[in-house]
Amino acid sequence: MKHFWIVGTDTDVGKTFVTATMLRQLQALGYNTMPYKPVQTGEVEIDGKATYYDTTMYQKYSRQPLDVQKMNGFSYKVPASPHYAAQLEGKEIDEQVILTQLKDLQQTYDVVICEGAGGLLVPLKTTSTYSLIDLIEQTKLPVVLVTKTGLGTINRTLLSVEALQRRGIEIKGIVYNGNTNSAMEQNNIETMVAHTKLPYAILPKVQQEQDLENLNFEQTTLLEALKQ
Repeated sequence: MKHFWIVGTDTDVGKTFVTATMLRQLQALGYNTMPYKPVQTGEVEIDGKATYYDTTMYQKYSRQPLDVQKMNGFSYKVPASPHYAAQLEGKEIDEQVILTQLKDLQQTYDVVICEGAGGLLVPLKTTSTYSLIDLIEQTKLPVVLVTKTGLGTINRTLLSVEALQRRGIEIKGIVYNGNTNSAMEQNNIETMVAHTKLPYAILPKVQQEQDLENLNFEQTTLLEALKQ
């Protein structure tokens, strides 16, 4: 199995939820799997401690012990686009640091899951137009695209697929996240599957975060594609 990215059509589509679910799935299959968040923003307080939601989720739901020092490249307190959150702290994201960290992880773990920040074109630099999709392209790793199932998702999903394909970035498949089985959602999914012709998995809308422990990607074309 290859290392891969989990990226989203937008912010708040459930990338971290999907990353944690996929992490558990691959660990259950026997892969020594490591989640990696190159850039995270938005400091939160959990149990009286300042931390970050994404990497906390990894630790909370991993089936294997994780090395905290290896899970993240850059963290910024303000919940904003990475380039702006870094600017507010007078800092700059160095993609070479990320690429070096990722290379080291790839040599240590069976599978590294890299979680993106925001959408594909979210800026990472304050001094240029360098964005997440540029970083993804440099890593030469395939991606899994996470999208919602509700109103507006068709346009965002197809635009994201087109952007990735134009760069020659391999798309392993799509996760349709948060499905409530409405007629509109079913039609949305059917339409996107027909247009993209990509492997996929459908995750239902859950009532609470910990319900992800009961989800998996078994019997999905996406998991089969990842194994190839």
